[in-house]
Amino acid sequence: MANILKTFALVLIVSILFFACGCQEKKKKTQETALNKISSADTEISKTALRKRINRKYTDADAHYELGKIYQADGLWEKAETEYHIATSFDPAHWRAEAAKVKMLIQKGDKPRAELTAEQAMNRAGVSAESSLLLGKAFQREFLDEKAVTCYHQALTLAPNSSALHRQIGYYYLSKNQNVRAEEYLRRSFQLNPYQPEVAGELGRMGVVVQIPRKRQKNTKKLDKMLNSKD
Repeated sequence: MANILKTFALVLIVSILFFACGCQEKKKKTQETALNKISSADTEISKTALRKRINRKYTDADAHYELGKIYQADGLWEKAETEYHIATSFDPAHWRAEAAKVKMLIQKGDKPRAELTAEQAMNRAGVSAESSLLLGKAFQREFLDEKAVTCYHQALTLAPNSSALHRQIGYYYLSKNQNVRAEEYLRRSFQLNPYQPEVAGELGRMGVVVQIPRKRQKNTKKLDKMLNSKD
């Protein structure tokens, strides 16, 4: 009798646990479904708002880019590419759209076109350090790190004495935990412009001793007046 009661108690406990797990799983699925519905609703609202912007001003490159990003997230490759193409048609320097197009082609599985598109964008951006830097940032935003670094170095070739560019590349390597390379570019940035407290701070955390020079006071009228006072 005792064994029967023990067996019954064990079956009861297992049943309760199974029921509880089932309820938790059902609750989790219900929550996920609700979140998906909210996300879908938000996406549709965003699409509607962007289409209204485009209807008001078809040349709004940012609106086309943002709509393309939504299509890309939904896996609607052709629609996304169309929107990116329109965005860059109205704004040839819309580097975010160029980088997003490259990422979309990679996701689509068309790597040859992705590489060709990236190369063409980098060639166009190569006319100035500013454009190369912006394209690099756009590639970095899309997690296309190799292409981002290529653009940063392309910019540096065009503006080798830019402390800001050295800083940007240094921060990039720092974000990738490549501290040796980061230090190299941050040191150079600080050499070119020693009035950078944030760069000095990063170098200090790396164990590099640097000192921000004190700024010379240009206007000494107040000081001269105080020293020349008879008091």
